[in-house]
Amino acid sequence: MAMGARHADIFKQFLFSGALLALAGTLAGLMIAAFAAQLIASSLYQVRPIDPAVFISVPLLLMVVALLASCLPARRAARVDPMSTLRQG
Repeated sequence: MAMGARHADIFKQFLFSGALLALAGTLAGLMIAAFAAQLIASSLYQVRPIDPAVFISVPLLLMVVALLASCLPARRAARVDPMSTLRQG
């Protein structure tokens, strides 16, 4: 903000960073879950190892929770007074 960024720009930047981390973790988790599902497929009885409903709904839910969790720090970062921060540093 001291360099001319608006509050909305700071909020978007923090939210984008949180979303990027959540997306990376979700993709890694999906790959690990798909691999693990194939490993335990023989011990499942009348259940498919990869259920599309679960593999779609759970990552979407996790992404929504991650974005909501990123909103509070993003809002705090956007409300920081740049002059008081520069004086403290």
